[in-house]
Amino acid sequence: MKKWNKLLAAALPLLALAGTFAPGAQAAGQTIAVTGDIEVSADYDWTRFAGDNITLNVYNWGLYISDGSDDSVDVLSAFEDLTGIRVNYTTFDSNESLYAKMKSGGATYDVIFPSDYMVGRMAAEGMLAPLDFTNIPNFSQIGQEYLGWDFDPGNTYSVPYTWGTTGLIYNTTMVEEPPTSWSALWDVQYANNVLMFNNSRDAYAIAAKKLGYSLNPASIEEVETVMQELKNQKSVVQAYVMDEIFDKMEGGEAALAPYYAGDALTMIADNPDLAFVHPSEGVNFFVDSMCIPANSKNKEAAELFINYMCEPSVGLANCDYIGYSTPITAVWEQLDDDLKYSEIAYPGEDVMDKAEVFTTLPEEINAALDSQWSEMKSYEEGGSGWMVVVLLVLAVLVSCFNIWRKLRKKARDDY
Repeated sequence: MKKWNKLLAAALPLLALAGTFAPGAQAAGQTIAVTGDIEVSADYDWTRFAGDNITLNVYNWGLYISDGSDDSVDVLSAFEDLTGIRVNYTTFDSNESLYAKMKSGGATYDVIFPSDYMVGRMAAEGMLAPLDFTNIPNFSQIGQEYLGWDFDPGNTYSVPYTWGTTGLIYNTTMVEEPPTSWSALWDVQYANNVLMFNNSRDAYAIAAKKLGYSLNPASIEEVETVMQELKNQKSVVQAYVMDEIFDKMEGGEAALAPYYAGDALTMIADNPDLAFVHPSEGVNFFVDSMCIPANSKNKEAAELFINYMCEPSVGLANCDYIGYSTPITAVWEQLDDDLKYSEIAYPGEDVMDKAEVFTTLPEEINAALDSQWSEMKSYEEGGSGWMVVVLLVLAVLVSCFNIWRKLRKKARDDY
C-alpha cells in the first residue's frame, strides 16, 4: 500500500480550502502507456537514444523519487524501458554536500536537483548548462507561480521539480502542547531530545527567525550573531541530522525536530504519534529544481529525462509517494484529497504570507556562513554541552582532592 494511503489512519489535519500555491487545471494531450501507471506524451520522440548505449548519472536528494517500494511506481525503471537509456542514480543529503561534490570535480553528473539558492550560486559560478527547452516541451506543464524566481529569473538553468516549506515535527507522546515557535528547539526541558538540521543554511534560517531576523543574512555581523544562537542551542541537541531523521523520529528517539513538510508527512504516515506545525515566526518556502551541470556528457539525453519527469503521470507518482508539493498543474488536480487539501503540503495564506525564500548570498557572506558553521559544529560537537559541566566539576573535585592530600601530608609532617 502506498504511503499516502496510510495517511487517513494517521489523523492528518482536517481538510481545508486549497492552499494559496495550489495550481489550476490544464488539459493533457494524447498519451502512450509505458506501464500500468505511467503514460507519456505520444508526440515526443522518447526512443531517439535507444541504440546509443547512454547512461545518465542522476544525483538527487535521498528518499526523493518514487522508487517502487511500498507498492509505489518505479519511475526510473519505467524511464529505462521507455527510452533505452540507463540511469545511474545516487543521492545526497544537503545542498552543501551536493555543491562540495560538484566543486571537487570528483564526479560527473547529467541531472542534479539543487534547491533555489544553490541553483543561483552554481549558475553564478558557471557550474550549470543553459537548457534547450525545445527538448523539454513539458516545461509548459509547470505553473507560472513557480517560474521566474530571483535565483534563476528566466529559468535559463532550472525546471521546478517540487516545492515545500519547513516546520517543526514533534512526538505528541513527548511534547504535551503543540509548539508554536522555533524557540521550542532551545527549550531545556527537551535536552538531548532535540534534533537539528545538519546543514548551514537551514539551521541558520531557524535561529535567524527565532531572533526576528530574515533567513537571508545581510551582513557578516548578522551571521556571527545568529551562529552564536546556534551555539547556545547545542546543550539541548541530541544530534545534527539529515536523512537520519526518519529513523529517529519514526522510532520515537527524539521529541522534536525541524524538517521539510513533505518528509514530515512521510514520517507521520509511519508513526501516527508524530505531528507537524509551521512556527509563528515564519518558515522557509523552497523550490527544488532539475538542472544539468555544465560538464554533462549527455546534455540532450538529460533534457529528455527532465521532460519525462515533468510528465503528469510521472509527477503524480513522485508526489504521491514522497509527499512533496507539486508545481505541475495537471498533477495537483489528480492528487488524492487527503494530500491535495493538506495544510502541511499546501498551507494557506496564514503560513505563506510569512514564508521567506532563500536568496543567493554574496560570496563574502557565503564564506562567513561556511566558516562560522564549521566553528559552531566543532564547538562542543554533538550538542554535548553537559559534558563541559561534568568535566568542570570533575576538575574542581580533583583539585580539591589534591589540596586535601597536600594539607593532610603537611599535617602528618608537622605531627
